[in-house]
Amino acid sequence: MSRALFSAFLAAVATAFAACGTSAPGAGAPGGSPAGNDAGSGSALPGAEGGGLDAGTGNDARAPNEASTVVVDAGAAGCPMLVVDAGPASAWVHVDAPGHLAYATLPKGERILDFSSAGYRGGGVALPVVPVAQTVKPSGGADDTPAIQAAIDAVSKLPVTSGVRGAVLLAPGTFQLEGTLSISASGVVLRGSGSGAGGTVLQVGGSPRTVLSIAGTGVWDEAATAADITDDYVPSGATSFHVASTAGFSPGMAVLVDRPVTAAWIHFMGMDDMVRDGALETWLSAGSTIHADRTVVAVSGSTITLDAPLSDTLDVSTWGAGAPRATVRPYTFAGRITQVGVEAMHLVAPEQTAPINEPTFGILDMNAVEDGWVSDVQGEEFTTGFVVGGQAKSVTVQDSSVTRLAPIDGSQGYPFHFSVDGQGILVQRCTSSGIGVFSYATQATTPGPNVVLSMTVPETDAGAHDNLQPHQRWATGLLVDDADTPQGGIDLMNRGWDGSGHGWAIGFGVVWNGIGSSLLIQQPPGSQNWSIGAKGTQTTSNAPGSDAGPLPQGIVDSPGVAVAPKSLYLAQLCERLGPEALTAIGY
Repeated sequence: MSRALFSAFLAAVATAFAACGTSAPGAGAPGGSPAGNDAGSGSALPGAEGGGLDAGTGNDARAPNEASTVVVDAGAAGCPMLVVDAGPASAWVHVDAPGHLAYATLPKGERILDFSSAGYRGGGVALPVVPVAQTVKPSGGADDTPAIQAAIDAVSKLPVTSGVRGAVLLAPGTFQLEGTLSISASGVVLRGSGSGAGGTVLQVGGSPRTVLSIAGTGVWDEAATAADITDDYVPSGATSFHVASTAGFSPGMAVLVDRPVTAAWIHFMGMDDMVRDGALETWLSAGSTIHADRTVVAVSGSTITLDAPLSDTLDVSTWGAGAPRATVRPYTFAGRITQVGVEAMHLVAPEQTAPINEPTFGILDMNAVEDGWVSDVQGEEFTTGFVVGGQAKSVTVQDSSVTRLAPIDGSQGYPFHFSVDGQGILVQRCTSSGIGVFSYATQATTPGPNVVLSMTVPETDAGAHDNLQPHQRWATGLLVDDADTPQGGIDLMNRGWDGSGHGWAIGFGVVWNGIGSSLLIQQPPGSQNWSIGAKGTQTTSNAPGSDAGPLPQGIVDSPGVAVAPKSLYLAQLCERLGPEALTAIGY
């Protein structure tokens, strides 16, 4: 959706609020139901294909549970979704008569997530304009890496004021870059003078490597004592649950919700029998843990409420006899850095054709970061693009691109242009162009909410193009919102023995509107994936390496016909924070 169209949308919203005599609603926690809700079966959904979720078998229930529709109300007037190009309503998320978002649930209470907490500072907050503290000009031919890094290091030693230290401004012109530029302190920004004509160009030379690094150190330091979650079933989309003891928990506390990976659950998922070349593939290791990084917003009695919904179910019945409970545990993260970013530049790498198991050129690695950003960074001829690691949280990557004309050597697999392993990551208004790449991918055990919004993958004369596809080993809670990839597939799937046994790559994923050349939407056991309002050829498939026949299809609603609201993420954000939140992030 263009900014002009959304400006018209915002004007209409403001008019509606004025007519009601009510200001835009304030912030509120995303809607969610207490754990363990089972409201029974629902009625048929006209126009929907695929199955709903029966927690025991992974199939059978064919419609949203209309009896337990959840209405999210952010205030007395809510947030009217006066969207342009409005289409039909989906039963799964729609705007009700008063103008609020209403969600249908599956039989045990699962629902499409509220994804609006994805992004810088939890979504709906403008990126800061950090004051310039150092300026660097191009040398005119020598390697500029030492001079730029010296400026970054100098700013890193400045005192923190209002959360930031300062920006290093790269003047207009072409810089030669033979090394890697690293930000490792909070409050530091690397800013060019624009990515277009007359702006800043980083001409990359030297050995293949990633040329930008924004990274803290370490991992979560979990408290010694955790509280067991006492509910036997917590549905995906819930923001609250019951615990054995709330002692020591308080609002504002950072916590990890830890769910165990057990042999019984791996078997339930059908992931314990993948064999390739005579060897058993390992999907996930029994005894490991999946961490959901959250903040406590309320403690009442035995109930803890979080700032963002859980992206996966906690279903004790599938974990096996004697399995440990899921827990919630406070943590600290002294090495995680905040208020850091890179902005407004164009990077050019040498053309390179090499398999991905050899060193290649990459644009950016970001990890151990909270409240970080990438804005208006354009990369040309890189093999790998923007990588957001597993200890990153609340990051926005926007208005950036990776363009590659050189062929890819796919003998060892294919690279990623936008790779997300963190939580609460928003990738919006970005472009991926190249033959034989993943335009966007999530990684192993990546909990959401994560969002890719209005991604463009341009058509090329070569025809065959890249896929937008969660990549491996059980990411959950991804929204692919209004993507435009007419020559590339959008896949929420079981990747079987592909890679090193990637298996089920995604659960509780949503494709909302948008275009793909093909749409492969599969239903994992005990979970669900949705395609709502998306255009493209709906396909079915077995898992790679399996001859058991096509896997069950997920839920397909309004195929080929876009639904209202046009953007689910923006509608959810507006519902939670008001229309000013959309203005803050560029609409």
